Amino acid sequence: MYNGQQIFQQQFWGNGPAPGQFYNFTGGYNAMVNKEQCKEYTAPGLFGTQRSSTPITTGTSVVGIKFDGGVMIAADNLVSYGSLARYQDVQRVFKINEKTIIGAGGDFADFQSLKRSIDQKMVEDMCHEDSIDMKPKSLYNWLTRVFYNRRSRINPLWLEIVVGGVDNEGVPFLGHVDLRGRAYEDDVVATGFGKHLALPLVREQIVEGQLLSQEKASEVLRKCMEVMYYRDCRSMSKYTVAVCSKEGSVVQGPFSVTENWQLATMVKGY
Repeated sequence: MYNGQQIFQQQFWGNGPAPGQFYNFTGGYNAMVNKEQCKEYTAPGLFGTQRSSTPITTGTSVVGIKFDGGVMIAADNLVSYGSLARYQDVQRVFKINEKTIIGAGGDFADFQSLKRSIDQKMVEDMCHEDSIDMKPKSLYNWLTRVFYNRRSRINPLWLEIVVGGVDNEGVPFLGHVDLRGRAYEDDVVATGFGKHLALPLVREQIVEGQLLSQEKASEVLRKCMEVMYYRDCRSMSKYTVAVCSKEGSVVQGPFSVTENWQLATMVKGY
């Protein structure tokens, strides 16, 4: 003898879960393990596991250069939805305070979440009114701990971050942090395809032991963004530059690269 709830489930939930329970797909992982094992892998939340195995809306390369008095970080304004050039006016470099700037590549949703935490730290700094601002190396070290902590919980922030700025004496700092918490400092850093396309262009301009002038660094950075626009299909011609020196931080742009497609006529199939 069936009661009303059983009849309802038979009519409307045939081959499906009971109301409020999870569906076990035929042949899937849940079908291969017993109920006790399923409990270990199914999140108790309303919408199941809230972890992403791949980034969805992503930004491509970021390039950072030290010059003789500060740091520049540049990134294009495209955030792609898979292979679709979906959001074409999104800034990916930011001023954190007068001594620190940041650029982000990877999952832009993860960066938005991270940026809220950084902004809150800036608010706390202002509330203290002690004339002590977060320095770029402090933010860099904090990010390495955050990224490594998330990576250790198998729930990484799918980001590559470039942090730059100057300390109280005006000495420039530039560092890179990736989603596994690995980090390094250098005179020039890049993320994504920029590691392959931009770094060689910058390093051939650097004389060992000397930094570029601000004008030269700006020229080299513009060339890097042009080359990446030609070579990286997830890049676009419009880009933004953040500059930090002892005078302060500013975000400039958007700028557009100089496009020249005459070479395309020599490519077979053009």
